Amino acid sequence: MDNQMMALVYRGNGQIRLQPRKIPVLQDPADAIVRVTLSTICTSDLHIRKGAVPRAKTDTVLGHEFVGEIVSVGEQVKNLRPGDRVAANCITFCGECWFCRHGFINNCQNGGWELGCRIDGCQAEYVRVPYAEQGLTKIPDRVSDRQALFVGDILSSGYFGAELCEIRPGDTVAVIGAGPVGLCSMICARLFGAGKILALDLDANRLSYARDCGLCDVAISPETVHLEETILNWTHGRGADSVIEAAGGTDSFALAWKIARPNAIVAVIAMYEENQTLPLPQMYGKNLIFKTGGVDAVHCARLMELIASGRIHTDFLITHTMPLNDILAGYRIFENRLDGCLKCAITPYQRSEE
Repeated sequence: MDNQMMALVYRGNGQIRLQPRKIPVLQDPADAIVRVTLSTICTSDLHIRKGAVPRAKTDTVLGHEFVGEIVSVGEQVKNLRPGDRVAANCITFCGECWFCRHGFINNCQNGGWELGCRIDGCQAEYVRVPYAEQGLTKIPDRVSDRQALFVGDILSSGYFGAELCEIRPGDTVAVIGAGPVGLCSMICARLFGAGKILALDLDANRLSYARDCGLCDVAISPETVHLEETILNWTHGRGADSVIEAAGGTDSFALAWKIARPNAIVAVIAMYEENQTLPLPQMYGKNLIFKTGGVDAVHCARLMELIASGRIHTDFLITHTMPLNDILAGYRIFENRLDGCLKCAITPYQRSEE
């Protein structure tokens, strides 16, 4: 095959450009080269472009959320082979260090958030995946690319948030943010046995989406009600049993602890562009437990099984589809939520006939 492909490259200073790039090759025996069949744009890609991710390197192909077909594998890769359809984990992890062995893959001593941040990612025609056996999950034949697309990032993030909350059957869970991660959090909170899910967002269209898709029981907008009073009314005056903060807005962190009942868990899975403050004197006596961090996406195989069995559906999040040729337009649509955009699916680059 030709050694050139098209890729979206972060140039620094807020600049991204679709440009030719060399097709990646195996660099390590644990690597795999994957032909990208479907990828997407993530809010964290926007954070990189804005310079809000110090870890990110310039001249890097963006993107970390994708599915594809394996083209080649290194000699240490035993459970994957060319032709396998796979979904990628957003985290690169070795599986052997202390953190990996304890399930904290986001803190892998040999990896972390690498794809599309420190090494070339998936908004391209091909991508090199380090530690391929850890970072790639086989897609069953009965699962489509669109169904599997979100397994390794936003679905894993939603699962992570729900898992952090230690949800008990019948609990009331408040989810701040009805964007893609928030919606996935609602899906997973229900899996964990939540009895009532409260969705909070400024965007009326997203709230309607959550309600109409049956992901929440109550959709609440701060523009129409007093949030704290409304939450108390829906929770017998106690507050939410747990709160998942998936918005990352200016006031959403403060809102999260205010609507939580005493002794609740607040799971913060949003990525912020500014520091947040814990006003300990105001919170004194609520005895809250805060849990936060980057997603430890260790349940990809289980999530794939849940999709294959029909217990989870996430392909409805794809509201726009376009080829890699038009990915810059995709960024504009996604960032500005144009035409009700939740997620843009990026199909392979289309070459004109010679």
